Amino acid sequence: MQEFVFFIDGDVNHPLTIDPTVWIFDERKVDLDTYFDQLDTAEDEETKYKKAISAQWDKEITEGSEPPRPDSNDNKIKYDKQKLMQGSFGMPLKPFLINSEPIEGVSKVEIKQKNGESHFFDYKVALAGIAGFSFKGKPLKENGPIHFYLGDGSNKDKPITNVVKFILHLS
Repeated sequence: MQEFVFFIDGDVNHPLTIDPTVWIFDERKVDLDTYFDQLDTAEDEETKYKKAISAQWDKEITEGSEPPRPDSNDNKIKYDKQKLMQGSFGMPLKPFLINSEPIEGVSKVEIKQKNGESHFFDYKVALAGIAGFSFKGKPLKENGPIHFYLGDGSNKDKPITNVVKFILHLS
């Protein structure tokens, strides 16, 4: 039986063993079908958001605030079962790499595949990376446990597959 976990180790204070199958219900996951396309508009969205917040602040200062409505769906957590069962999802790697507490001076990350092949990236590039963990609603059993996508989406059509380990290295 195949082990369905991956590891983060090397020059870290806390090596991690991670089971990506539990990420499906994690609110930090991203939709791989739209995530990289949205990167281009993210800056515009942030500017729009800041303007909207500023306008709301101005309105509340001059007119007072409105209490939340109990019938509003804004505060309810909803899972679109259909989307979960058919979507492709990934998880930002940054929190996991940081939680491994890299030793000061870590500058490279080696990404190991099942076949023993390695790919090397700058630590900052790996921090921006996404770990794909499902495709069309299914775990990556054939070529997983995870796929590695560069944060800028440049390899979105050809991610690194069969990833089993991230090894952090000092300079």
